[in-house]
Amino acid sequence: MERQDFFNRRPGMIGERNFSQYAVLVVLVETAAGPAFLFEKRAETLNRQPGEICFPGGRLEAGETPVEAAIRETMEELLVDRRQIEILGPGDVFISPFNFMIHPFIAVLRDYKYSYSQEEVGSVFTVPVVYFMDHEPKKYLNHLRHEQPSDFPYESIPGGKDYHWIKGTYEISFYTYNQDVIWGMTAGIVESSVELIQSYHLLKNR
Repeated sequence: MERQDFFNRRPGMIGERNFSQYAVLVVLVETAAGPAFLFEKRAETLNRQPGEICFPGGRLEAGETPVEAAIRETMEELLVDRRQIEILGPGDVFISPFNFMIHPFIAVLRDYKYSYSQEEVGSVFTVPVVYFMDHEPKKYLNHLRHEQPSDFPYESIPGGKDYHWIKGTYEISFYTYNQDVIWGMTAGIVESSVELIQSYHLLKNR
């Protein structure tokens, strides 16, 4: 890279190396009710987040791009072929205050037979996209607090132990569809994806 390349560089994110990287596929399928999002309920036997509602996805493997990870995980979890998946484009990155980020990709899944890997998925279900267009999520504001390590160098900062730390907050969203509650990261990705679908007319002429 040369100096003349600097102006057009894509900015990185300070501290990104400290974040775990995940990718998900925001799956769209055609149903009798029109285009719908396909959701998974995680298997109850899983150690992490059993029974949670999510999109197919997982952690990036070494040398893997986010879109490659999202496709690989979807194929493994839904038992589908790569040729069934049409990537429409990237969603907005979800950055968690808990040191991980999720890269969503909006995609159409064709000829899906509602198959899934029982090792990872307990069940799947669909929700019409129009439902999310017509219903705003309920939002709750959570508060974050600072907890410094025992060897924190208070003597090096103005005010020492009385330093006025900025308080952080983050929203947690909830959608309820029939008896299912879609919340947290998945709800945030849904809300963002619906905005992109509308802004870019992704479902027209499909």
